[in-house]
Amino acid sequence: MSRSKDRGSDFQRQFEGASMLDGLLELSGSPYDTAEVLARMQAAHARGRPQGDVIPGLFEGEPRFPSPDIARKLYQNLLGLWDLVVEGRVVRLEDGERPPRPKKSRPVLPADFHPGEPSSEFIETAWRYLEDDEKARTRLMHAFENRQDALLGALDAAGLTDEGYGVARHLLFELYAMLELGWSPGVASVRPAALVADTTAPPVPESLRTYAAEALFEAEQDEEQPLTAQELEVVRTLVQRGLAALWGARKGR
Repeated sequence: MSRSKDRGSDFQRQFEGASMLDGLLELSGSPYDTAEVLARMQAAHARGRPQGDVIPGLFEGEPRFPSPDIARKLYQNLLGLWDLVVEGRVVRLEDGERPPRPKKSRPVLPADFHPGEPSSEFIETAWRYLEDDEKARTRLMHAFENRQDALLGALDAAGLTDEGYGVARHLLFELYAMLELGWSPGVASVRPAALVADTTAPPVPESLRTYAAEALFEAEQDEEQPLTAQELEVVRTLVQRGLAALWGARKGR
């Protein structure tokens, strides 16, 4: 084990074994286990790269730490492992029979449906992608809030309860996000005039109408905060008109 200690500090560069580092990596959001970290460190050292070029790359974005103690413990172990690599020491990773750490699956980005219409398979993949990829969901949420003023204004003016507003807003965001994910030219801002019944608007694909209908049915059946029949009808009308307006706002049609 490497036990070099920084002077005047409680921070101790010490690799405490694969089981310890595996747990710390997982807690901090790294997709790698100790064996993979060791291999990356060995390859970097062989090319003459410093530790500072290796450790940040062990995380996708910023690492997350449940507590400062976890952060300190993680870096103590990582730097201790790096010291062993620099010293040319043999690093034994086996702590008895340790099962391999399961790989974290990456969210699957749905393929474009442009220039056609979304299939039910696309809807399912897009929904799962929005559920699993927090960064993508946040990016699309910001785009929705910044570009769809007319849509959000219609919701604000509808006089809905908090529950009804939340259902309508979340569902319209999901439908907007699905269109952005599958229609590569993108979706323009909805015009206020498009939020009234418009018989000249292009028909909305069955897959999107079915997704919206199923989501509204779940809201109606919610055990904790079900929508009343009266409010559900208002929400349904807002969602149907909003969906039609979004579908009609596709760019490059």
